[in-house]
Formats: sequence, structure tokens, C-alpha cells
Amino acid sequence: MSKSHWEQVYGSKAPDAVSWYAPHLAESLAYIRQAGADLDAAILDVGGGESTLVDDLLDAGYRRIEVLDLSEQALAVCRARLGERAAQVRWCAGDVLEMELALNSVDIWHDRAVFHFLTDPAQRRRYVEQVLNALKPGGFAIVGTFGPEGPTECSGLPVARYSSDGLHAEFGAPFQLLEHATHLHTTPWGSTQQFVYCFCRRAH
Repeated sequence: MSKSHWEQVYGSKAPDAVSWYAPHLAESLAYIRQAGADLDAAILDVGGGESTLVDDLLDAGYRRIEVLDLSEQALAVCRARLGERAAQVRWCAGDVLEMELALNSVDIWHDRAVFHFLTDPAQRRRYVEQVLNALKPGGFAIVGTFGPEGPTECSGLPVARYSSDGLHAEFGAPFQLLEHATHLHTTPWGSTQQFVYCFCRRAH
């Protein structure tokens, strides 16, 4: 993934002017609540960028939130929006495929709209390796991607589209599929995009 590409995207558009913007990530929040983790659970938001998920997690009282994004610009926007509350969050700029993630350090892995940019099978295998390394046994993974009827590209880049079965198959046997859902996301300009979510638990 190209850091310069995403710095340009986030540097040239307002936070609510990108197609994936949503005032609240209702589906993600519902799955996080469904996981039943306590407020000290370690939550990693992969590709969190300018997303409002961190705001809602802080509002809910979660105390160990990390936001990881390739774009430093996106993280800066999010920190500025949060103001003093930004100090309660760990911020990490880098490529999820290349970063050294601490072993068994994450209770809930969340990714809305990073995985579908991994069009190379080797990238997807590496991503799953990273989840298996970082996620505690018994931890939860929440992954949202474009569905079978979703866009074929986003922000000028090609994407992969998934059914729920196809998405779960990328993660394989170490992950028990607890629930899946299809959601129509409305973009800031009123069009719709089909997303598929898988809510999984890592085997003990």
C-alpha cells in the first residue's frame, strides 16, 4: 500500500468528503458491544484514520484504544478533532503488513475498509498472519469490506469484493465465524455502497 497515495487523499479532502465517511460506525460498535469485552480490553482500529469510531469508543468508556493508519495526515485530523481526549489513545502511523505487532496484545481487532485494498493474495496472507500474531486466543476480529455488489475501485485503487463466506475463507480455520451482515453504506453524496462484515473469534 502506498503511503504517499493516502497522504494525498487525506490531505486534499475534508474528513466528511470521502466515500467511506460515516458519522457513526453503527455496525462496528454493535459487534464490539457483542464481544462483551470489559472497558480495559485492548482494541486496535486498523485503518482508523479519520474515522469516528474512536470518538464513540471513548464515549463508551473504553480505555485501551489504538488507532493504526498508513496516513499521518489522517491521524492528525483525528487527534485534532478529539482535542485533549487524544491523549487517551495510542496513535500509530504505519503499514499493518509491515509493522511489528506485539504478540497476543489485542482483544478486539477492527478493520473497516482496509482488507479489500489487498488485491494480492500474498498481502492477504500477511495480513492474516498479523492478526494471528496480535490477537489473543479467544479474541475477536471484526472486518468489513466491499460486498459482491460493491465498488470495483475506491480512491483510484482497485479493490477485492467479498461475500461473507469468501471473506471468512480468507481467515480460515483459526477463526470461528460468529455472525455476518450485509450493510448498504450511504456516501456523503447520497450514493450507496454494499459492505459485508464478518464477526469472528480466534480459537483458543
